[in-house]
Amino acid sequence: MTLPVVLLGLAIALLIGFLFHILRGGSGWRLLLYLGMSILGFALGQWGSMAFGWSMYKVGALDVPLGITGSVLILVLGDWFNLNYGSTSK
Repeated sequence: MTLPVVLLGLAIALLIGFLFHILRGGSGWRLLLYLGMSILGFALGQWGSMAFGWSMYKVGALDVPLGITGSVLILVLGDWFNLNYGSTSK
C-alpha cells in the first residue's frame, strides 16, 4: 500500500473513532481507547478483505466498507467489554 492509501485509511478510522466517542461519551482516555480500537478494527477489516479476496467498493487499494465494518465491530465489542469487565471504581 502506498502512503496516501494508508493516510486515507487512518483518516477514516480516526473519524469513526471520534464519532463513536461523540455518541458514547467519556473522558480523554476513553477517546484514546476508541481511536486505537477504531484503527485496529479498520486494519483488521482491510486484512480480511485482502486475505479472503472480498471486495465491495474500493477506493484505490482501500476497501472502505469492509474497513468501516471492522472498525465498528471492534468498537462495539471493545465498548461492551469495557462496560462489562472494566474497572468498577465509583
